[in-house]
Amino acid sequence: MRASTIKFEIFDGGAGISHAGSRLATSLTLAAMSLGYAVVQLDITIVNTALDAMGKTLGGGVAEVQWVVSAYTIAFAAFILTAGALGDRIGAKRIFMAGFAIFTAASLACALSPNAIMLIAARLVQGLAAAILVPNSLALLNHAYADDRARGRAVAVWAAGASLALTAGPFVGGALITLVGWRAIFLVNLPIGLAGLWLSWRYATETTRATSREIDLPGQLGAIGALGALAGAIIEAGALGWGHPAVIGAFVAAAVLAVLFIWRENRAAQPMLPLSLFSHRLFTLTTVVGLLVNVAIYGLIFVLSLYFQRVNGLSAWWTGLAFVPMMGAVLPVNLLAPRLAERIGSCPTIVVGACISAFGCLGLLWIGTGTSYWAICTQLIAISGGLGLLVPPLTSTLLGSVEKPRSGIAAGVLNATRQTGSVLGVALFGSLVAPEATFMIGMHLSLIISAAVLLLAAAVIGLGAKVQG
Repeated sequence: MRASTIKFEIFDGGAGISHAGSRLATSLTLAAMSLGYAVVQLDITIVNTALDAMGKTLGGGVAEVQWVVSAYTIAFAAFILTAGALGDRIGAKRIFMAGFAIFTAASLACALSPNAIMLIAARLVQGLAAAILVPNSLALLNHAYADDRARGRAVAVWAAGASLALTAGPFVGGALITLVGWRAIFLVNLPIGLAGLWLSWRYATETTRATSREIDLPGQLGAIGALGALAGAIIEAGALGWGHPAVIGAFVAAAVLAVLFIWRENRAAQPMLPLSLFSHRLFTLTTVVGLLVNVAIYGLIFVLSLYFQRVNGLSAWWTGLAFVPMMGAVLPVNLLAPRLAERIGSCPTIVVGACISAFGCLGLLWIGTGTSYWAICTQLIAISGGLGLLVPPLTSTLLGSVEKPRSGIAAGVLNATRQTGSVLGVALFGSLVAPEATFMIGMHLSLIISAAVLLLAAAVIGLGAKVQG
């Protein structure tokens, strides 16, 4: 490589040295961003394999383990918009590195938690850190790759890194739980965090700072309150009943807070959620699809974890192995997705992926107690394969629908809606299977809802994009 092709830039504040023109630096920036997304996804599958072990150690039923999962995703969804705005204001690199440091520390706190309350609190902090990592990793990728085609392939690699984590999570988690105990599943985040911090400091290039960008604190509080009340109402409905006064009160509070949140965002000079973004049709369509897909997929992952362990009596080790083919299908499809999108278009690729996942759900409707794993393996692979096919074009299409200076907040909106979908999916499906006597009825309902939601997502993006065209 000629010396003229390398440009050295030194940023203030100890941000490190960035070889802006170096292909190696760009690749290692991509590696750092992939680690940031991977560690976020890793904690989804690892924690799901540990649900039964944590429940037995800390006490409690389905509702308690739902909170361990949902505390993470509620904080993730509620804070991600502010995290994207912080990246736009202060610099995505600085905020990304802070998020990695917080996530690593919170993982250690999870491992050391003496009771369920402390574990849930530590998971909340983890979710906050995850909210910081994801949108800013995408903003840094968007900054590093100016060309649309190169950005699309970089996003595919970024998603593939998360797919590797999703695939390894059940296997590694099952092994650690069997050999050491469930606390060990959080300690694997420590070396990943340290590696990601070093790579980010050394190779990532800081984004342009929008110093005029303000933080919408009232909007942030409204988002936290609305999402927390909604998730709490759905989770507790499984234990208390849908007609319980506390559940009804929580639903009312969620509705009121949601209305106040929208009112605030419509009037704020610099809102947390700029409603003007939704004037872009593709932005709106991809955001809705992200919400719907996560309701189905992540709600089912939670239910399947309980099915394998509490209904079929599998150990954490065998449950982890059961998820490996399902999660493993995501990686190769992630890598295939951008090439298929280049051939048939991004929106048709998203439609195909959603339909594949929906048919996988329908293919599981006959599942029962004691059903052989090999009889359902193909359907599980179809569900996750469809997800792997639609995520890269979904993400790239959304980022390409807005101006680059707003990429941080745009990425935040997509991931906020996706994580909101995860919260709702886990809460709803968990409440349906909470009564042990009717677990299978609840599981079948969850599969029907998932298939319907995925087909709706396919219709939204397919018909919506066609109308635009």
